[in-house]
Amino acid sequence: MKYSSKSLERLIEAFNRLPGIGTKSAQRMALYLLETSRDECENLAKAIIDLKDMVGHCSRCFNLTEDDICDICSDVRRNQKLICVVEEPKDLLAIERTGVYRGVFHVLGGALSPLEGVGESNLRIRELMLRIDSGADELILATNPTVEGEMTAAHLAKLSKDKVKVTRIARGIPYGGALEFNDAVTVAKAMEGRIDL
Repeated sequence: MKYSSKSLERLIEAFNRLPGIGTKSAQRMALYLLETSRDECENLAKAIIDLKDMVGHCSRCFNLTEDDICDICSDVRRNQKLICVVEEPKDLLAIERTGVYRGVFHVLGGALSPLEGVGESNLRIRELMLRIDSGADELILATNPTVEGEMTAAHLAKLSKDKVKVTRIARGIPYGGALEFNDAVTVAKAMEGRIDL
């Protein structure tokens, strides 16, 4: 769609490239910024620039941080010998949001995917093995329930099962969900992962 302003059109196109933002949402955001104060626009622009300039990866777990070691890794109240392995920082955030996990994390930076050319050397597996060797009690594999995530979990389990206790997060029926509304694979995984009561 063409707009009467090239600047407005460029901003809408920029917002539209963001994940989960469609054309209508991009248009609403751009028009909102047009109506808001210059200070608010400058604050948003500065926040975006600060994000690019200041946020990097934790040197230990590869979470997003502005420091060398992130707040999770440096928290002495957390169990440093319990390592939860996730694919991306967004997965770490999902687990942290629950408020129940008190160990530390390791962000791989993706999942094994031979078809896309992602092998062990493209992920932070070597760094994970070094952490395990320096004294971990348990490795919780929390990769996504996809073909790539399952392949990655199986590979990590194979590499580390002789060194540390390896567990996998549960999969299956979501809490509050009805069996009839779940697909066959989800129900099958729930049956396979059943536990004693």
